[in-house]
Formats: sequence, C-alpha cells, structure tokens
Amino acid sequence: MDQNAPIGIFDSGIGGLTVARAVHELLPKENFIYFGDTAHLPYGDKSVAAIQSYTIKICDILLKQQCKLILIACNSASSAAYELAREYVGRRAKVLNVIDPVVAYIGQHYSDKTIGLIGTKRTISSNVYRKKIDKLNKNIRLQCLATPLLAPMIEEGYFNNSISQVIITDYLSSPELQQIEALILGCTHYPLIQPQIEKFYDYKVEILNTASIVAEEVKQTLATENMLNPNSMLPYKKFFVSDYTQSFAESAKIFFGATVQLEHYPLWE
Repeated sequence: MDQNAPIGIFDSGIGGLTVARAVHELLPKENFIYFGDTAHLPYGDKSVAAIQSYTIKICDILLKQQCKLILIACNSASSAAYELAREYVGRRAKVLNVIDPVVAYIGQHYSDKTIGLIGTKRTISSNVYRKKIDKLNKNIRLQCLATPLLAPMIEEGYFNNSISQVIITDYLSSPELQQIEALILGCTHYPLIQPQIEKFYDYKVEILNTASIVAEEVKQTLATENMLNPNSMLPYKKFFVSDYTQSFAESAKIFFGATVQLEHYPLWE
C-alpha cells in the first residue's frame, strides 16, 4: 500500500468534518479526501438499504482516488453499512467506523458506570452501541435517546444560539438521560453543540470527544499497517460533495481556516 496515498473520510454532510479536522490535527502529514453526501443528508432517517447503497457508491469513489484507508465518519452509516463496506472493499483499503473506537474507550474508562447516548433514529434503533457495550461485560449501564432534530438543525447552521439551546435543553431534560456520569455524542455533527451540552450539565457530566478518539484509532491503524505517510511535503485536502450547499462550504471554511475548493461529484449521473 502506498504510504503517500490519501485517507478517505465520508459522512452525509458537515458532521464528519469534526472527525476530519481531528484526523488532520493528529496526522498533519497525511493527505485526505472528504466526501459529503449532501444530496442525501441526513442519513439518520434513511432505510438500511438506502444507507448501504450510498456507502458502497462512496467507497467506489474513494477507491478510485486510491485511498489507503476509508473512515465511515457517520454513526448511522457505521451501524448500517460498516460490515458490508469492509467486505466490499476487501484488501484494497482498510475500512474503519466511528463506533468501535468509542466502545473500546468506554470499556477502558467506564466500568460500573451509567452513561448516556444521543444519536439519530437510525443509530439508536439499531441498538449497536448497547450490543457492543454489553459484550464488554463491564457492568456499564447505557441510557439512550434518539435526538432526530439535532443533525438537520446543525446542517442548517443553527448551533451555539438561542434556538439550538431550546431544542438541546428539551432533549437533555428527558428521563432517559438522568443520573448519567458521561454522555456519548453518537453523531459526528454533535461536537458542534458540545459547549451547549456541557453548559446544560453544568460541566458535571463528561462529554466524550468522539472525534479525537476516532482520530487516535486512525493513527494506530496506519502505524500498525506501516501506512503512515513519512513525507514532510505539504499534504493535500480534497472535498467532494454529492450536491453543492452553501452551508457545507461555509462550515468547511470554519473547520479548516481557509476557503476550500468543493468538487461536485454526484453519486448517480
């Protein structure tokens, strides 16, 4: 595998940019390609079959870009399509998801604790976190709540303001999230509202920084497979979208500190 080959990262929209930024900060020598499937966002209310179809098509695109590793930076796609994607990609690239690293982290740090989970309808209904955490046998009590308004709210730029605070407060006041000691942000969009969530809990509940946890997993995988890029030359970043949106362009600029060039790449032509 070419060590100079890029890392491929994809999500339904801007949420995966939180992971992409964490990966870029931890691995500044790596080239990467980001694909935002903005034509089909959010994935959280799509069927398993639809998410799997989108995922395989995006994997094809990233493989054509010679990606050495593909990161499914979306909880809904990670729960619905990871196993299928890994089988489809085979030995052509490593495939990672955003759920397994977080579950492993929880197992290491939260034995005998009660933790909360918020995510899309698809992620919560899949029960994937509960199944994986139960397999750890660490007596971890998981309390889950679907929060379907949060991802589209964030995609529309409503975060860190009074409107988003009302919605966040209503969700987090639910009985399902009482008496928790930590909270998993089970959607890569949610770190954008992490300051508001921390404030709601008066900074007494640990909010897991899932983006940094996943970035560490990417680094470890590349190191183990001897795929880290040793090149010190300026790496490149490419951004593909299945449908151009102004909010994505603005968000990418905020995340990476400069205007980024978006390439329109429809999944089906």
